[in-house]
Parts: sequence; C-alpha cells; structure tokens
Amino acid sequence: MSRVRQHNIIYKEKYAMIRICAAENYDEMSEKAARIIAAQVIVKPECVLGLATGSSPVGTYQRLVERYKAGKISFAGVTTVNLDEYKGLSGTHDQSYRYFMQHNLFDHIDVRPECTHVPNGLAEDAEAECARYDAFVRGLGCADLQLLGVGRNGHIGFNEPCDEFVVPTHVVDLTESTIEANARFFASRDEVPRQALTMGIGVIMGAKKIVMVASGADKADAVYGMVKGPVNPQLPASILQLHPDVTLVADKAALSKL
Repeated sequence: MSRVRQHNIIYKEKYAMIRICAAENYDEMSEKAARIIAAQVIVKPECVLGLATGSSPVGTYQRLVERYKAGKISFAGVTTVNLDEYKGLSGTHDQSYRYFMQHNLFDHIDVRPECTHVPNGLAEDAEAECARYDAFVRGLGCADLQLLGVGRNGHIGFNEPCDEFVVPTHVVDLTESTIEANARFFASRDEVPRQALTMGIGVIMGAKKIVMVASGADKADAVYGMVKGPVNPQLPASILQLHPDVTLVADKAALSKL
C-alpha cells in the first residue's frame, strides 16, 4: 500500500515504513537531510550521530557547517561514530575517511575532537579493532540518528552484497563495483584499498533513527530494491525495510524507478 502526501511518499511494508522525502536535485536533497540532522541536534544536544562518507553526504555536511557558522546550531555536546574506514590507510591519508570527515565537517564545527570516532584502519589486529569498535558503539546505545548513503550495488557502509547479513563490525573485501566507484578519488584504480573495516548490520540497525541520502540515476536500481524489493543480503540496504524509523531523502533521478 502506498500513498502520496505533499512531497513525501510513504510505502507501508509488512514490518515498517520507509518515509521518502523527494527532492528536485542534489542541492535540495542536501538541504532537507541537513534539516533533519540539525533538528536532532537541537532536540538532543548530547546526541550520538552516526556519520557516512562518500560524495552523497558532502552537501549535507556543508549545510550543517553553514548553520553552525550562522550560530544556529552547536555540536559541542555531540558524539560522532563513523561507519567505516579503509584498511591500511592512516587518518592523515587524503583518501582516508577520517581525513574526509575532518576536511568536510569536523574542522569547521565545534565538535570536540575526542568525541569523533572512526575505525582505526592501521590497527595491527583488524579483527580486534572491529570488535572494539562494535562494543564501543553499542556501549553508547548506538546512534540516535544514523546517516547513510547507498552504493550502486545496494551496499550500506561497506556491507557488500553477500549470502547473509553480517551483524557485527567486520573486515570486508570490497567488490569490484565498489572499487570501480571509488577509483575516481584515487590517482589510479590500483591504489584503491581492497579491504575496509565497517559497522555491521547489527549496529546500523541499532540506530534509533536512520536517514539515507541518495542522488543520481545510477542509484535508482538500488533505491528501488531497497524500498520495493525483498529483504535480501544480495542488496544489503533492503534490510532497512525492517527498521521502524527510516527516512530516505533522494532526488528525482534516484527515485525515478519508483
């Protein structure tokens, strides 16, 4: 069953509702997502924000920075937990996700550095680092709001298509499609790391609220499968159908197959 109300489309599934907030373009998508996140911080100044990287959330972060600089919001009480990090990259590497977060958000707001958390891609024992990070995020009660993007193949975080949903934070082998998609950020495809540390489905689904941003026609298949397809680990984002509070903020191109 579906219904249309103003610019929001709500698909009522067997277990949960995915609210879809439609935007004309990337800029409008970014603004709408920023409003939701800003509202969370204003309502609960000491909230836990789960954050994502990649091109999709950059505009959202820019608008949050603008709000901070305008004196409309403070992140002084916020704790952040990022979804993932490349295995083998230091936080100072310009393609690491720690560097991404510093450059796009943390260095421009008043969040306390000690309250920003990203998996350690240089940990000698990557499995132990995954277990530590998983326990840490769960100890916080998981995110009050988790921001997600979605890969062309439907991955969330670096949870790639596979035979079963992987619950704990874990080391993952990146698929060829993900390596290809991320190659544009590196000098050559050969420099793209082949593994990453990523939050598992369990911690992501433990968030009280989830906001996903999606932009572009190349995300349309993944968005359709996430909302209308069966819950299937071959399209990891489909698990969000089982979460009680998910908002998908997407532009017309990403929503074109719905």
